[in-house]
Amino acid sequence: MRFEEAYSGNVFIKSHPSFEDSEAVIYGMPMDWTVSFRPGSRFGPAKIREVSLGLEEYSPYMDRELEDVRFYDAGDIPLPFGNPQRSIDMIEEYVGKILDAGKFPLGIGGEHLVSWPVFKALHKKYDDFAIIHIDAHTDLREDYEGEPLSHSTPIRKACELIGPENVYSFGIRSGMKEEFQYAKESGMHLSKFEVAEPLKTVLPELAGRNVYVTIDIDVLDPAHAPGTGTAEAGGITSKELLEAIVLIAKSDVTVIGADIVEVAPVYDHSEQTPIAASKFIREMLLGWVK
Repeated sequence: MRFEEAYSGNVFIKSHPSFEDSEAVIYGMPMDWTVSFRPGSRFGPAKIREVSLGLEEYSPYMDRELEDVRFYDAGDIPLPFGNPQRSIDMIEEYVGKILDAGKFPLGIGGEHLVSWPVFKALHKKYDDFAIIHIDAHTDLREDYEGEPLSHSTPIRKACELIGPENVYSFGIRSGMKEEFQYAKESGMHLSKFEVAEPLKTVLPELAGRNVYVTIDIDVLDPAHAPGTGTAEAGGITSKELLEAIVLIAKSDVTVIGADIVEVAPVYDHSEQTPIAASKFIREMLLGWVK
């Protein structure tokens, strides 16, 4: 499938018309085949694009405009409904092509399992990279009810792929006791409850390194993001997540790609969740694509 043929519907605001001339590629991963509570995140990418039309093109956080970054919205990967393994294989192949073309991949989910094939694609290109994981949940299970392909497992898989010492989780406030014990004993970095303050401590340690950032929208308190499949009370504000994005942008790390996942618009008739996600994407584009 050629990227130019991927999508003919709404695109993210100010998307450029050409894949070849782009620096970054937005792509959708509309999958929610393994969610453990409320489905619907497969509709997240389309809704985020739709509400992005309400964004200002200028960011006062980054002092840049969307026109300053050449990005191409390739649309959604046509994932086979109900087939997790085939979907994972397709995502890995798709992101691999983006990386081979020298573009910055910016994915929109979809459930959090979609990040796993992205990690695998990155691992083929980069000998050494770290993951910044911003989420309410540990996602460190080996399986969910005996099924290893679950949205509760991608960070455990990441630890096994690149080493737990290269995985940094922030905002965590939910998970099994065994998951927190694994994080403590394995050598990964896990910060509970907050994101911005612990990031200020960790980012100097990551200076000079390649970093991939994965953001689960449920890191936000449900007051700020009710439209998600597994909402968790006690989360951070939209303001804090924006601060974290700016901190990463102004740090000495090299962001090699990113995703934002788990927006399920059916549970948010106000559309505040996809509206927030679209703003985060704007800041990610303007702050992280160099």
